[in-house]
Amino acid sequence: MKAPYPILHVAVNMNRGGAETLIMNLFRHIDRSQIQFDFLTFREGSFDEEIRRLGGHIHRLPYINESGAIQFWKSLIHFFRTHPEYHIVHSHLDKMSGFILSAAKKAGIPFRIAHSHNTQSEGSWLIKGVKWYAGHQLTRSATHHLACSTLAAQWLYGNTTSADILKNGIDTRHFHFSQAERHQIRGTLHLHEDAFVVGHVGRMNEQKNHMYLLAVFSEIIEKNKCAHLLLIGEGPLKAELKHKVMRLQLQEHVHFLGVREDVHQLLQAMDLMLFPSRHEGLPVSLIEAQGAGLPCLISDSISREVDVGANLVAFESLHHSPSIWADRALKLKRSKGNMKNWIKKAGYDIRDSASWLENYYLELYIKQEALILNERR
Repeated sequence: MKAPYPILHVAVNMNRGGAETLIMNLFRHIDRSQIQFDFLTFREGSFDEEIRRLGGHIHRLPYINESGAIQFWKSLIHFFRTHPEYHIVHSHLDKMSGFILSAAKKAGIPFRIAHSHNTQSEGSWLIKGVKWYAGHQLTRSATHHLACSTLAAQWLYGNTTSADILKNGIDTRHFHFSQAERHQIRGTLHLHEDAFVVGHVGRMNEQKNHMYLLAVFSEIIEKNKCAHLLLIGEGPLKAELKHKVMRLQLQEHVHFLGVREDVHQLLQAMDLMLFPSRHEGLPVSLIEAQGAGLPCLISDSISREVDVGANLVAFESLHHSPSIWADRALKLKRSKGNMKNWIKKAGYDIRDSASWLENYYLELYIKQEALILNERR
């Protein structure tokens, strides 16, 4: 029996972020008798144990901020030259993929895939400068372009014609609405059945705009004293957010739940997903929320492609006051129907995403084997 083709995925770490969740969803559903995911990461991640359990290998190198740019570059080239088993490198670092794929090109890796998961760079002016430089390397080093949305493709590649869109699929079996599970989860969280529960899933950084989210929730509390906010995730702004909650005297209403493995269950307890991000590629968490029948009030900076068409997504401007957001939030209603068909019709069923990517990889390997065969003749 022929061994599966190895694909090397590159990520800073495999924690429970949006891009990483997508990669793991794909890994779980792809035909692992034909395709094997291995990983080059730069820090430990919460998915590492599962990756190894699924048969994936994890390689680790020091990241650029630890080793310095020159040593980072040298270590990447050395890695690729000493791992000739990888003919396909799939990088998820957005603009920083330019460094990864340039090194892969120099080492002779034939297929170098860039994958855009965002629509804007984060960090200080120095970090953005480094990313800008890396982004320019990307145009010369990537052989193939993928993106989660047309906006993400436009941002990283400067156009949408050169990129294929890989939908951020979810496993619909985990997200259908369940009244019994809703009752159970609310009991675990000590939330009354009549409480209006707002949720948010995301890293606590500038991109996700948690400060504005708290301002909106403060207005919701003014209009509904039984409201609660569930914040799922960690990040550099957590301490500042906790301080803000104390200043607003919302300690009894705002719950910091940290990074969770049971997001699909926590969604059952919610009445609304609030998502005022400054920018996004296409958040997996919003597809999951719709899969659970949850209404989503989101910023209009997020791609319309996130809406699966089930009348659950409402867009609002960040230029509008938190009070306007709060009024609209309280009017949105949950769907208790089965969302599976809506998710599949919109192209967000993980089985379809995994099948598409599997064929994508196999076509590249078939092309590579044909080239090798021609060279031997």
